[in-house]
Amino acid sequence: MPPAAEAPAPARLKTAEPRIAKPEPARTEPAKTESSRPEPAKAGSAHPLLPEGIDGRIGGFDPEEFARNLGRLVEESGHVMASYLKPREKGQVAAELTEETADMIKTLGHLAEYWMADPQRTVEAQTRLITGYMDLWRSSLKRLAGEPAEPAVTPDPRDLRFKDPEWSSNQFFDFLKQAYLITAGWAEALVKDAKDIDDRTRQKADFYMRQLAAAISPSNFVLTNPEVLRETLASSGENLVRGMKMLAEDIEAGRGSLKIRQSDPSRFEVGKNLANTPGKVIFQNELMQLIQYSPVTETVLKTPIMIVPPWINKYYVLDLNPEKSFIRWCVENGLTVFTISWVNPDSRLAQKGFDDYVTEGPLTALDIIGEVTGEDGVHAIGYCVGGTLLSVTLAHMAHLGDRRIKSATLFTTQVDFTHAGDLKIFVDDDQVSAIERKMAEQGYLSGNKMAMAFNLLRSNDLIWPYVVNNYLKGKAPFPFDLLYWNSDSTRMPAANHSFYLRNCYLNNTLTKGKMVMFGHVLNLKDVTIPIFNLATREDHIAPARSAFLGSRYFGGKVDFVLAGSGHIAGVVNPPAKQKYQFWTGPKPAGSYDTWLKHATEHPGSWWPYWLEWIRKQGSTPVPARIPGTGRYPPIEDAPGSYVKMKD
Repeated sequence: MPPAAEAPAPARLKTAEPRIAKPEPARTEPAKTESSRPEPAKAGSAHPLLPEGIDGRIGGFDPEEFARNLGRLVEESGHVMASYLKPREKGQVAAELTEETADMIKTLGHLAEYWMADPQRTVEAQTRLITGYMDLWRSSLKRLAGEPAEPAVTPDPRDLRFKDPEWSSNQFFDFLKQAYLITAGWAEALVKDAKDIDDRTRQKADFYMRQLAAAISPSNFVLTNPEVLRETLASSGENLVRGMKMLAEDIEAGRGSLKIRQSDPSRFEVGKNLANTPGKVIFQNELMQLIQYSPVTETVLKTPIMIVPPWINKYYVLDLNPEKSFIRWCVENGLTVFTISWVNPDSRLAQKGFDDYVTEGPLTALDIIGEVTGEDGVHAIGYCVGGTLLSVTLAHMAHLGDRRIKSATLFTTQVDFTHAGDLKIFVDDDQVSAIERKMAEQGYLSGNKMAMAFNLLRSNDLIWPYVVNNYLKGKAPFPFDLLYWNSDSTRMPAANHSFYLRNCYLNNTLTKGKMVMFGHVLNLKDVTIPIFNLATREDHIAPARSAFLGSRYFGGKVDFVLAGSGHIAGVVNPPAKQKYQFWTGPKPAGSYDTWLKHATEHPGSWWPYWLEWIRKQGSTPVPARIPGTGRYPPIEDAPGSYVKMKD
């Protein structure tokens, strides 16, 4: 569930029409440090191929200092290599070709076979690429001659990689940019125009081709990025030394794998300036702590709220800070809120399965909440895979006739995985078997593995900007609470994760009526309670089309609501910010596109709309409940200790 933003759109010849809901890209503005130096003024370059303001005599370049920094750079590169090799020499990391790399080679090999099998197709593909290069060459020659010339290709305005003016004003960098865009566009077209390959292979080839295109962008290299080149010459290479030092630290932090820092970890602390809504941990077992939050109103809604967060991320995405906290907002609006905080499991919990998470998670929480409040039910909220777990719980409870959950709210949740998006790239029989072999060795899947998979879905937002900023510019990333949370990864116990991958992503058993748990088949049609199903328009993890399709499988009334932005920003959208928008519409039947066509757009946050929906389920007030005053005395203050466990 990484932060929601959209990867840059492909280059095209005409400016794109504005989108209805344009997400904000993750900011990578570097924090100022003592070692950072200001960029030189752009006073004009003595050499047409150098960035403006750099001619070897101005801009702060010192040849002697540069030579010393080169020596330091070599020394720091040795630390990088040591950080990489040390865990491999100790046998902590396997030094072999990963299954993901092998799958990429295999998939792109199938694509190459298609184009090379027919000589005419091969010639046509080559001709398209050569034509693009010739258009660029003609445009460049005109520009060299001082004639006006339209570029052969332009980047999408949302593509922040080429925002520096010198990508257009300096002919050398402009040529590099256009050559790259032509090549990347051609490569993506190879996938799109391959008619005879199956959809699964096409989806994987498209994903891998986009990853390769992102990796070879000229913005990712010192000598072909004008911003980095200016910084290097202005600081006499000191930026590269700082960057190499950070690279060694990040590989060491990842225990032999690169764990890119996306925020400044020294600026945040869970329980201090994150997850600081007052409350108490009133219960805990092996898998979770149950938090009850302290009221701030004299009366509260009679039916309490139970939040089931994802176990693959930490719950405090809903309690980042007072201004963004959904949990705090609920408390301030007269709701009694309980949330599950999952443990960060280790090898001792390897055999904890999906059924254990149902039993020791929401079912146990329901028991405790009932005893604490004296109420016979709750309004439940499930976020992402927490919503999938909640839906499974609902089907099981419906089979038993257990009606303690009065309504369910699903945030960016999938119950049907037909349209599960690019995450399905990582899930097939071979890859799941490989993951299971890895988990069998240590009893869990490392959180770094999942974090990297999520980051790859938006590599132009969550990987390469930080490579450039951190390791080439040598600047610390901007302190951003959402990205700190994104990097605060958790492990997944082997049994639970295997069940989830096979029954949801691989075989889609829940909506096919084939998921068996507790000795019986689960059927979502048995779930007749009211459902508030929230999707987000730019979601790359639980696509809106997928969440919409899932609505039809429940047996009761489903209110489908679509929020602007993505998987996180679309959910964490407090009313005070007045950002994005949301759509309401008719019953979620037929196609998603038809529903959206007839939907009504509303400005601002969906939170107040949801609160009114909750109150429609029952608006009886009762005196506020103080946590820890009944049979369950406080164990510790919120946010508790489980959420502070590191991967």
